[in-house]
Amino acid sequence: MFFTRKSMEMVTADKALPGRAKPLPTAETHFLSGIPLKSPVPEGMAEAMFGMGCFWGVERKFWQTPGVWLTMVGYAGGITPNPTYKETCTQLTGHNEVVRVIYVPAVISYEGLLKLFWEGHDPTQGMRQGNDVGSTYRSGIYTYSPEQAAAAIASRAVYQQALKAAGRGAITTEILPAPVFYFAEDYHQQYLQKNPGGYCGIGGTGVTCPIGTGVSA
Repeated sequence: MFFTRKSMEMVTADKALPGRAKPLPTAETHFLSGIPLKSPVPEGMAEAMFGMGCFWGVERKFWQTPGVWLTMVGYAGGITPNPTYKETCTQLTGHNEVVRVIYVPAVISYEGLLKLFWEGHDPTQGMRQGNDVGSTYRSGIYTYSPEQAAAAIASRAVYQQALKAAGRGAITTEILPAPVFYFAEDYHQQYLQKNPGGYCGIGGTGVTCPIGTGVSA
């Protein structure tokens, strides 16, 4: 497989696309549940954000998880304001394809989401995920509180030990405070529910994350 140097590097601010001031139009409601996508986080719930590769397949992993109330896909972690999908594909916006999740901690803990995250993709591949190449497919955890950040960092250390024991490489996942989330266009939301035979290029390493099996993050 041929990777260009450009596709494997982050764009700098002076070369990023200008974007636009107004948000892009997107779906009003979640295709499965009918819940408004821009709902505030209800009392007793919390939010999380992850980048794991192509967001079509990643979102399905999360909406199928008990305790997840709402999912949405978008772009985060870049420079260009309100980018379009086509713009992110040029690798000139700096954004990652991400899934934002609103969940019920009483049903699934943040550690449970981290376990799904680590096992659901290969976090050692840098600026790609399988055949999907570029900064838009990098592995990332974007945290909404110091507690989430601490749990994410601890879980990375735990999973790195498991990967090393399995002969795998170093984790390249970035862990950052949650940046601005820009909604992706309507057709990307819950894409694999609308298109059941659609592409899903993510896959895990086959290495179990020990969090939730007696090991804490």
